[in-house]
Amino acid sequence: MRDPYEVLGVPRGASAAAIKSAYRKLAKKHHPDSNKDDPKAAARFSEINSANEIIGDEDKRKQFDRGEIDAEGKPRFQGFPGGGAGGRARGPGGFESYSFRTGGGPGGAGGAGFEDILNSMFGGAARGGRPGGGRAFEFDTGGIGLDLDLNVAMTVSLEESVKGGEKRVRLPTGKELNVKIPAGVTAGQQIRLKGQGETAPGHPPGDLLITVSIAPHAFFKVDGSDLRLDLPITLYEAVLGGKVRVPTLGSAVELSIPKNTSSGRIFRLKGKGLPKPGGPGDLFVTTRIILPDGNDSELEALMEKWRDGHPYNPRSDLG
Repeated sequence: MRDPYEVLGVPRGASAAAIKSAYRKLAKKHHPDSNKDDPKAAARFSEINSANEIIGDEDKRKQFDRGEIDAEGKPRFQGFPGGGAGGRARGPGGFESYSFRTGGGPGGAGGAGFEDILNSMFGGAARGGRPGGGRAFEFDTGGIGLDLDLNVAMTVSLEESVKGGEKRVRLPTGKELNVKIPAGVTAGQQIRLKGQGETAPGHPPGDLLITVSIAPHAFFKVDGSDLRLDLPITLYEAVLGGKVRVPTLGSAVELSIPKNTSSGRIFRLKGKGLPKPGGPGDLFVTTRIILPDGNDSELEALMEKWRDGHPYNPRSDLG
């Protein structure tokens, strides 16, 4: 992923408020619902969410600025003690593709001198080479197993968690994988890719464990299998009623606002929440009356006349 400051278009010294403002503008501009004819909109939207998760969080931003984590929030790999050549070979294009639902084959072999490292660590002895195998050996580690599993974190957008997709993941080893995200993945879910971890002579390859997190959405809030949305409406829509457009995770729908709708009134859109066994959750829409920016003398005069002719106290129950 690109530098999160570059993605959001803010300088490294930007304030938290400036970062928040830039994120909201970009999220609104590149939301897939507003760019249905652009096949790259979802990828841009996901990148914007991932960038905000790093520099929009005070602690993660400090870690990133100090170089402790990368642009995807993963700890920067410092290498194994002792260094040395080696590493695993990359396939064509620099990365390989795997699916959550399918395991892959084992990776490449370790670097030169690894047999000596194992002997010094575990006190084991070589058990002899395979016939015709040259200097290939297996080792007796005295019953102590090597932890060859790799753990990485992957952040997906809310839309990706619902509909599925594909995302590139960089491992601590520097290897990259294109991972297919299954539809319906949930926050905290851990996916195991068999045989895609570290390798060592004489041991089966470890697994790759991917822990999924879901990036905060620009306007939806997740509440179990339900979604919640604050819907801005005008003063005249609240008084006169009307039909307004409401975004969902699918296509937008029209909601009929009754006359004399107060700010804070909640409407339930059944089945417009997150998928779940037995049927999807619901979308709860809360109206928020928004007045126009700046002073409006005509509106003020109208309200003064209305106040004088129709006084009422909505706070009478508060004592």
